[in-house]
Amino acid sequence: MTFIGTVRPTRLPDNQPFSECQSIDRAPAPDSLISAPPDYIGVQEVEIYEIHRIDLEGATIVDGFPSVGLVSSIATNYLIKLLDMREIGVMDSDGFPHVTLVREAVPLSPVRIYAGERTSKGELLVAFVSEFQSPPDLIRSISKTLIDWAVERRCKLIISPEGLVVDPELKGKAELSKMVFAIGSTDHARSLLNRNHFQTFDEGVITGVAGMLLIEGFAKDFDVITLLAEAHPDFPDAGAAAIVLEAMDDLILGMNFDAKPLFEEAQRIEARLKEAQAQALAQKPMKPTPLKPDMYR
Repeated sequence: MTFIGTVRPTRLPDNQPFSECQSIDRAPAPDSLISAPPDYIGVQEVEIYEIHRIDLEGATIVDGFPSVGLVSSIATNYLIKLLDMREIGVMDSDGFPHVTLVREAVPLSPVRIYAGERTSKGELLVAFVSEFQSPPDLIRSISKTLIDWAVERRCKLIISPEGLVVDPELKGKAELSKMVFAIGSTDHARSLLNRNHFQTFDEGVITGVAGMLLIEGFAKDFDVITLLAEAHPDFPDAGAAAIVLEAMDDLILGMNFDAKPLFEEAQRIEARLKEAQAQALAQKPMKPTPLKPDMYR
């Protein structure tokens, strides 16, 4: 098992139990644009545990933390099943919901990491996925931990499939309902988007994990791309997830898969997401917070 800290990853000896692991210095990276409070007072740590350590050099990571319309969660869950990806690790924090997701009689962590098989061209896809929302004070730690892990494991790109809340005056227009907007954290990422003729997201606000990943990617010169499609902010939007998946296919997958089956599969995914979120909210002693674009996990 591998233990990855918030800032400085450290691998445990194969015969050393986690309980004997010494604490790791958590000083924030000097080149980070996301500053931590002094001594991390009141800040909960986010850690990554690798269950199966594999070579991730050159991999593309898909950010599957819940977003507007649950677009990222639906799209990522569909990719995991479509590509028969296996679980290779988890992300954990004391601030995550104290629940266990159960599927096919198997207990699962609230935030899981999956990896597919490397293709003949050497491409490898890794996915972080969760069905639960986290408090806003964890979003920065989640983003920093993910970026640091991606850099340490020599991955090449992070993609965030996201929902976009459109101005009410523009909502419903046919030219927007099927359009995907994109933004990149680096010149290289933006060049990749231009070569693939994506419509750039020129002005607006991207919140949650996706927004913080863009900031961290910019600070550390790491390629992060966010793909946005118009989505309903109040319920899971399978249609938006299908549109973003088609864009991801054009950009990195090259599978030319038919997105139509996603709509049927997405209905089942949506039902599981709603049930899981309802169970998580039932565990909270405080009043549940409605789904909002700026509260992702």
